[in-house]
Amino acid sequence: MSNWTDAHCHLQDQYLGGRELNVTAPEALARALAGGVDRVVVIGTDATSSRQALELTALSSEVQVYATVGLHPHDAAQDVEDIVALAREGHPRLVGIGECGLDYFYEHSSRQDQRAVLVRQIELAQELDLALVIHCRDAFDDLLDIFDTCGVPARTVIHCFTGTPDDAQNCLERGCDISLSGVVTFKNAGTLREAARLVPLDRLHVETDSPFLAPVPHRGLANEPALVRVVGEFVAQLRGESVEEVRRATSQNTARLFGLPSP
Repeated sequence: MSNWTDAHCHLQDQYLGGRELNVTAPEALARALAGGVDRVVVIGTDATSSRQALELTALSSEVQVYATVGLHPHDAAQDVEDIVALAREGHPRLVGIGECGLDYFYEHSSRQDQRAVLVRQIELAQELDLALVIHCRDAFDDLLDIFDTCGVPARTVIHCFTGTPDDAQNCLERGCDISLSGVVTFKNAGTLREAARLVPLDRLHVETDSPFLAPVPHRGLANEPALVRVVGEFVAQLRGESVEEVRRATSQNTARLFGLPSP
């Protein structure tokens, strides 16, 4: 089955070269195409990876590659204005801001810096009318407070969602979409699977977050966009929907979110 979309992946050299996959981005895209994936969104996490994400959009004519620019909460001590300047250059395949957000599990940056950098990127997404890609781990209360204060861009997704059903419902009520990664296939993801069942089909996305979080039965290995269909097939079974329904809906939803041509 073809025409899957990977709504969130990292194909920059700094990611691929440091994992067991150890392939180049063109090789990963060729494997994606062979696996039925014909559209990917490459995500920036700092100024360097964001520039590389934009460069990667020129790699393939068979797999459509789009990019975001953003500053990850782990790196919130860096200058977010580098991301602002990069976004304002107006690259033709720039489709989103992020990933940005809050991570209170690792706290590689102070919570104060994380919140300030997130607010700046929300403002940037609103200014440029781009999608907003949110990373949130153990921080949904603060995320919702920021959304309620600053507003939520019209096209916002909680990527690699790992929250509770209540967290999902709170994000959905504020207009956010929900994106599921290979985490939903993990044995200990019972609460997440409950949340996944309640997301309306027209607000759902699937992603790999590659090269991280490979889905079962590939857990422990490096992830890649070709495996997004494994996530999609699991989600379809979990929700009692056909694989074709989930493939079609998630591809359309990601196109809508990022303002891409209809798949």
